[in-house]
Amino acid sequence: MLYGKGEKMSRLKEAVVLAIAILGLGAFLYYAMMHTKDRDRVVSVKGLSERVVNADFVIWPIVYKEVGNDLSVIHDAVQTKNATLGKFLRENGVEESEISWSSPEIEDAQGERYGDNRRPFRYIATVVTTVASKNVDRIRDIMGKQGELLKQGIAFSGDDYRYRKIYSFNGLNEIKPAMIDEANKNARAAAEKFAMDSGSKLGKIKTATQGQFSISDRDENTPFIKNVRVVTNVQYFLED
Repeated sequence: MLYGKGEKMSRLKEAVVLAIAILGLGAFLYYAMMHTKDRDRVVSVKGLSERVVNADFVIWPIVYKEVGNDLSVIHDAVQTKNATLGKFLRENGVEESEISWSSPEIEDAQGERYGDNRRPFRYIATVVTTVASKNVDRIRDIMGKQGELLKQGIAFSGDDYRYRKIYSFNGLNEIKPAMIDEANKNARAAAEKFAMDSGSKLGKIKTATQGQFSISDRDENTPFIKNVRVVTNVQYFLED
């Protein structure tokens, strides 16, 4: 088949355009492949932030027991001792609104199937008065003065696992932003060190998750001192 000169030029142009398009597509695919390859290179790091803080709230159950065979006598004794206890607390700076009084818990030895009938009294009254306060230092100071009540016939019971002193920290929202910022900075520092050691540059964040804040006793001997902790998990892209 014979083509005219004009038609030959037209087909030549088409071929050139097609060749350029194929080269362009190849370059684009190569760039996309290399870019995707780079984007698949990531480093996963953790960032930690910790704070040691003082508890800002305390719940102090004050427990004593009254025993006897006559409930009316026990009732009168509890009323007298509660009045003494209340006076002691108020004189040491405890507000009335910080004190909760509860009814005595009565244990009847004769009413229990497996009770000890050999004990010399029938009833045991467990009396619990609860102090809940934001002034932790003041309450801890009062705890050290409990011996003063022994002179007035009030002996505290500390062997009941149901009634434990509880110290808590409620100021988390005040320190949370700074701790998250510190954890993220620590994570980035670790990622930058890894990137430098591997001859790469640190890119943008791929994913980031913040762990739950945890608040625990610093140790079992100082429950009024708390350790606050948070860990962030971050993935960064690596670039050449």
